[in-house]
Amino acid sequence: MQSSDKELVQFVVAALAHHGIQKVILSPGSRNAPFAIAFDAHPQIETLVVHDERAAAFIALGWAERTQSPVAICCTSGSACLNYYPALAEAYYRNIPILALTADRPSKWINQGDGQTIVQAEVFKNHSHAYLAFDEDNFTYNAAQSVQISSFLNRLSQPWKGPIHLNIGLNEPLYGLAPFQNFDIEPSPQEAVNCILPDLATIEGKKIMVIVGQMEPNPALEIQLARFAKYSNVVVLVENTSNLKDELFNHCIDRSLNGFEPTDHAFQPEVLISFGGAIVSKRIKAYLRQISLEIHWRIGHDFPEMNTFGTLSAHLPIEPTQFMEALLQSNLSLQTINFKGKWKAIDYIAKDKQAAFVTSATTLFDYDVFNCLQGQINGPLHLHLANSSVVRYAQLFDPITDVIYHSNRGTSGIDGSVSTAVGAALASPNQKHLLLCGDTSFIYDSNALWTAPFPKNLKIILIQNHGGGIFQIISGPANSPLRSQYFEATHQKSPGKIAEGYDFEVLYLSDKSKLASAVSTFLETTDGPQMIEITTEQDQNAQVLTDFFNFVKK
Repeated sequence: MQSSDKELVQFVVAALAHHGIQKVILSPGSRNAPFAIAFDAHPQIETLVVHDERAAAFIALGWAERTQSPVAICCTSGSACLNYYPALAEAYYRNIPILALTADRPSKWINQGDGQTIVQAEVFKNHSHAYLAFDEDNFTYNAAQSVQISSFLNRLSQPWKGPIHLNIGLNEPLYGLAPFQNFDIEPSPQEAVNCILPDLATIEGKKIMVIVGQMEPNPALEIQLARFAKYSNVVVLVENTSNLKDELFNHCIDRSLNGFEPTDHAFQPEVLISFGGAIVSKRIKAYLRQISLEIHWRIGHDFPEMNTFGTLSAHLPIEPTQFMEALLQSNLSLQTINFKGKWKAIDYIAKDKQAAFVTSATTLFDYDVFNCLQGQINGPLHLHLANSSVVRYAQLFDPITDVIYHSNRGTSGIDGSVSTAVGAALASPNQKHLLLCGDTSFIYDSNALWTAPFPKNLKIILIQNHGGGIFQIISGPANSPLRSQYFEATHQKSPGKIAEGYDFEVLYLSDKSKLASAVSTFLETTDGPQMIEITTEQDQNAQVLTDFFNFVKK
């Protein structure tokens, strides 16, 4: 079997395969051509070509999240690697394992006026867990280098996962072939993580709030939290992106917070236990930052210094299920206060009122789209929520059974929403995926449509409100006379026309009376359009949202 004639390249590819990397997303280029040749020749590695490096990295993010396994991205030298940065930053804050493999010129040619060169060394250092470089000019395969790359690649499987960066300097010529070689990849020791639990008795008899941020579905944790939530002292707050569902949980945090005054001590916890990643609700973060907490334990392996609410007592580097098991076995007295009842009561009231909330009979608003989808979406399904207003609207509604929620909440950027959904759909071709996206997010990431083959199991519902609708519901920019020009960046472009340019069949809708039937048909049809563009009333969306919160308020 023929591979690249560069020993260094074959060595790196062999190490990646040895450490379980089976998927590599390549972007076309010259300096990384030896890697393209070697990856294509390796029997354990599957490749995908994505032209746009930014889209490629987000596709890798979606693939790695869906499969829970590391994915490699590989690009040519120069500015190409800089396009990886948004997705790597997202992966860093979401604990998603991605290897950025960047081809480079040998170090002697950096900053010497040679073409397509920048300083690539440690270019991702603030948002990656490890960096390693090899240079063809001084590489000879030996056991020490084998141990070195193993130690580096082990970082992908540590409890605190995330991106790592491997930079390889290569000389020309780049396209030569040589027989496939075998390399002995020497193992390196894994890190051990130890955790000493705090005195659990310190929370006995207190008002306890558990808040869960973004995470993948965790059935074991869901069962444990449901058991814990039976105690009257305990309230469990989750979001759709937490992927935890139980009648005892408060699923819509902003809807619940809307039902009482922040100064009401009866609703204020004394103990906070937090799991998972990013929390969408800005209101709960503001609320917990202004009250006095006696204890805050944050559970998980990542970001030991993270102090989201300004009251961190201890970071416990332990799996959430291990912590909950210890807590449930502690036999604490937690039936002394009707704390859960107060939180659930306001949640039930708001939910009942929400069912009676109606908008204009003829005008189509953003809220109407989400309200319609709540009754039309059926699982099993992967629902991808683009950032800004889309993911926030979704939190106003209870999670749908058998739906897994995804969103790029690590950095909360709009730049890779489409590509990430594409990657996840490609990784699980036998499962249904739906992307719910705003117009600005879609246009920004439209190069994702260039992916070939584009996944047939992914449908896209696009809300066209002619700009960044989030800026209408944020108090600062909402009242600024510069909002439409500079913040919202109002436009009259049709995202659907961009999709048509990639040979997509697009359905266009602006008639409110046809919304339910059109969405139902769109979701149920497998051979019809993959995308529907729904135009809403731009100028009144924010007022409708204000009306909603006033209507459901206790």
